[in-house]
Amino acid sequence: MTIAVRSVRRLALLGVGLAAVLLVAMPAPAKTLRFASAFDPQSLDPHALALLYQSRVVTQIYESLVNRDREFRLEPSLALSWRMVDARTWRFSLRPNVRFHDGAPLTADDVVFSIERALAKTSQRAFQLRGVTGARKVDPLTVDVLLAAPDAVLPEKMIFIGIISRPWAEKHGVLLPQDFNGKQETYAVRNANGTGPFMLKRFEPDTRLVLVANPHWWGRGTPFGGGNVTEAVYTVIQSDATRMAALATGEADFVIDPPFQDIARLAQDERLKFASTTDIGTQYLGFDQARSELETSDVRGRNPFKDLRVRRAVYHALDVDSIVAKVLRGQAAPTGSFVSPLVAGYLPELDRRLPHDPATARALLKEAGYPSGFSVQLDCVNVTFRAAVCQAVAAMLAQVGIRATFQPAPSSLFFPKLTQATSSFFEFGWIPTTDAWAMLNSTVRSFDGAGAGQFNGGRYSNPRLDALIDSIRVEPDLARRRQLVGEALRLMNDDLPLLPLYRRKINWVMRPNIHAVPWPNDILELRFVRVD
Repeated sequence: MTIAVRSVRRLALLGVGLAAVLLVAMPAPAKTLRFASAFDPQSLDPHALALLYQSRVVTQIYESLVNRDREFRLEPSLALSWRMVDARTWRFSLRPNVRFHDGAPLTADDVVFSIERALAKTSQRAFQLRGVTGARKVDPLTVDVLLAAPDAVLPEKMIFIGIISRPWAEKHGVLLPQDFNGKQETYAVRNANGTGPFMLKRFEPDTRLVLVANPHWWGRGTPFGGGNVTEAVYTVIQSDATRMAALATGEADFVIDPPFQDIARLAQDERLKFASTTDIGTQYLGFDQARSELETSDVRGRNPFKDLRVRRAVYHALDVDSIVAKVLRGQAAPTGSFVSPLVAGYLPELDRRLPHDPATARALLKEAGYPSGFSVQLDCVNVTFRAAVCQAVAAMLAQVGIRATFQPAPSSLFFPKLTQATSSFFEFGWIPTTDAWAMLNSTVRSFDGAGAGQFNGGRYSNPRLDALIDSIRVEPDLARRRQLVGEALRLMNDDLPLLPLYRRKINWVMRPNIHAVPWPNDILELRFVRVD
């Protein structure tokens, strides 16, 4: 073999070696996801709000002790494991070597601080921690959560309790959650420092939010992640037409909330694809049942909604089948149940609605002392499909004598009215976990200013229901717990603290090269998203 040939072979081998090194060393190509929604997250403080529109963003940045996997089952997150130490103590073992986005290590001190922060008066997450008295550091990677009474499903309640860095909170003066209802501005509203798969790059309220992948995330390349998005641009586009135009023109790759009226047309577009699932949540009508006189009514000295016959009249006046078919274009399912089949304790027999019967509605109103009906303001979020439903509801109520004036409002105005119970009549939705207690405790238990009834916008109060809800919280036997949930749902079915309307079909529309995991709570987990 000549020297020249040997040299050529050496060069060839060297070239192969260099190529292998380059393949290993070269970073993966950048993958940007541009996703659009009608809703602004309003605040990045993980404990200030308990709204879907905020959770969609905040959970990408702030992680909880537990999370859900691709199948929506409970999975470890910042906690590797948990166990009940005794009847009033749950012990969580933390994941080692986790760092916040600013580089600080996650410790038990941060977890204790975050749980206590979530229990604060200004936290809208306090409702789901009812019964938790505090947390205690056992060692740098172990935390005990302390309870007033046994709680068999406490880990389920830790979802959405984002863990925040105590030193960061101290540095920026945000030891307490933002008082959202009080319109407080704090550093945590527009800045963030979590441990999650994505870090905040920029937040322009009501316009745009930019997230970048956390290169040091503990879950990267594991079953907890699997996505390849390096940058996510969340754009707020309130107009349905403009939001869909952004998808058509390439300005957006993904729309979380496509308008119902466009679903059939979009489904025929070969340039797009859908991800769909059934909503775990339910849409309701709620009533002021606390004041002696409705503030937005022509009835003086009385509150019609305190009378069960009036609430039943509203129920009979509504043709929800027609609302689903004509307003929602079939993209929902009418329901008489207060919880979906995905929630433990659901009873199929309660899913049947009372019949649409205007004559019965008018008779009930007359029997209750309102033969000519009454006027009232109907508050609703100014989301297109929800506003359209509210308009249909107002038209149907007019047929039986209830003159409902539809009042749409942006979420920044509507939700404070709900949590402060200043609305006479309102439409709202609730997305629960797979456990029924949080929904019951937050929406129909008597308001106590300490977490219970935090979203009980009508301030409904029923001691029998309260006792059942409190029993559910402390019942250790899961079979007995489901039985108690069933009893609570039957009582609600009889007394109608709220009126269940329908469960949405969740539709996401995107470009064909995007692969996402649809969850029934309508949250797009960016850690799962792949872009080809």
